[in-house]
Amino acid sequence: MRRRTFLAALPAAVAAGSAFAQSRAGNPNLNRPDVRAGDRIDGATFATRSAAWGLHGAAATAHPLATLAAIDILRAGGSAVDAAIAANAVLGLVEPIACGIGGDAFVMLWDPKQRKVVGLNGSGRSPRALSLETVRSRAKNGLIPSYGAVSVSVPGAVGAWGDLHGRYGKLPWKNLFSRAIRHAEEGHPVAQTVAYYLGRSFINFNKAGAGIEEVENFNKVWAPEGRAPREGEIFKNPALARTYQRIADGGPREFYEGDIARDIERYFKRIGGWMTRADLAAHRSEWVEPRASSYRGVDVWALPPNSQGLATLQLLNILETFDVKAMGFQSAAAIHHGVEAKRLAFEDRARHYADPAFYQAPVEWLISKDYARERAKLIRPDRILTPVHPGQAPSRGDTTYFCVADADGMMVSLIQSNYRGMGSGLSPDGMGFMFQDRGELFALEDGHPNLYAPGKRPFQTIIPGFATRGGEPWLAFGVMGGDMQPQGQAQIISNMVDFGLDLQAAGDAPRWHHEGSTEPTGEAQKGVGTLRLETGVPETTKAQLARIGWKFGPSDGGFGGYQAIERWPGRYAAATEMRKDGVALAY
Repeated sequence: MRRRTFLAALPAAVAAGSAFAQSRAGNPNLNRPDVRAGDRIDGATFATRSAAWGLHGAAATAHPLATLAAIDILRAGGSAVDAAIAANAVLGLVEPIACGIGGDAFVMLWDPKQRKVVGLNGSGRSPRALSLETVRSRAKNGLIPSYGAVSVSVPGAVGAWGDLHGRYGKLPWKNLFSRAIRHAEEGHPVAQTVAYYLGRSFINFNKAGAGIEEVENFNKVWAPEGRAPREGEIFKNPALARTYQRIADGGPREFYEGDIARDIERYFKRIGGWMTRADLAAHRSEWVEPRASSYRGVDVWALPPNSQGLATLQLLNILETFDVKAMGFQSAAAIHHGVEAKRLAFEDRARHYADPAFYQAPVEWLISKDYARERAKLIRPDRILTPVHPGQAPSRGDTTYFCVADADGMMVSLIQSNYRGMGSGLSPDGMGFMFQDRGELFALEDGHPNLYAPGKRPFQTIIPGFATRGGEPWLAFGVMGGDMQPQGQAQIISNMVDFGLDLQAAGDAPRWHHEGSTEPTGEAQKGVGTLRLETGVPETTKAQLARIGWKFGPSDGGFGGYQAIERWPGRYAAATEMRKDGVALAY
């Protein structure tokens, strides 16, 4: 990347205004806690905008260039799957802090020909040469490190793209990468949120003792002048453009069996890692049957383990036993019961969610209404349940989200991630992307279903969302962000079903985020945990929650990023939100 700023090419007054915009985070006069958004003439007072409406198709992503790429593909006659792949390729360039071809992908989509929800698990496995003993020898405080080769598992995103295109694609595979390649070669202005997290990744990766075998490749691509690019500066990634061209020309298996795989193996040999060409060649995505549970007449769908999708269904099943609507929107009672439902669901998440090839979770029992009623009885309106335990099963085991819809009725809900921000800190020589650190999410405790093993898929946080109503597709949606995802998905569904919010307002509404539950890595629960509330939650609600006993953490920006498409008869509505840099479009 040769850093340029387009401020120099602008009139002085405009440049000064842009410089002011870049520095506003440090201006106390612009961060007054009592300042709220301007007034809208219609809709929810807290909504940032209205939904985008269209007849023929829609796309909602975390970056304008990705949304435009999807719309371009749809207008060229491509399917929603074609558009999703093109958007994801662009996101890997413009939003590298969240996703890329070094990560995994999970998908749910409405297949209009089969008239059903279809699921795809695009997660990769741990290197077969990396033993449990070696992983334990690299552990810190009993947990796998966040960075370095020990945390890297086989990237599944490109394989998922290939499987989706093979079944649902209309346009030639090669056509789907032209926009991403052009942006990588020509450059693009860095978006605000992306610039913020790029700066954090630069600090984290270059910190002494980070445990990363090499950071030179990261610095060469994303910080060649000794710092990450700032908002509005033009960023180029010709190395990624070349990698995308190789994938476009050679097909998806080029990444796993061709020269790219050979070069990846050579890189890990150079730095003392474990992934091999054989690991990559063995990778396959898995078509899976999504599971559903009803919530007041709406069927909400989730992917089974190794993802955490079932947590959304468990959380909603518990909430359904209470009259949430009567509690009131953004009330202390509604939030308290939601957090308690989350804590109960997450104990089961920590105990039972793992690679089904190694452990068969009691899925039917976990998402049953009888079990939900049993768990709901533990919740008290005036006090916090402590400690929280998983249920006793019957005997017998940082992320980007986006959605696309097309004129044929196909709706794609896709989530893709490198995990913790930009992933492991490792970037293969000359390829312009980062490897994920999903392997960090294995447990190291003997007997744990999620115990690390060679060739095993780790527990996965990324979950696409989907909902149907009366057997018809209704909502493709997602809330990105680690353990926030099932919490956020449940809040979106409740906002729309219990409180009647429209698609845009449901995402813009203030959110809560609870941390401190037992983790699938074996990390123990931290008392009653920490409850974080966005500043839009009413002060009276916060005071009532404090009286119940909840301990608050600061609003830290970890409330996820929402995108959604809603199907109406003969049309679509698309929404995004203010927490990310994205845009929703329909036509």
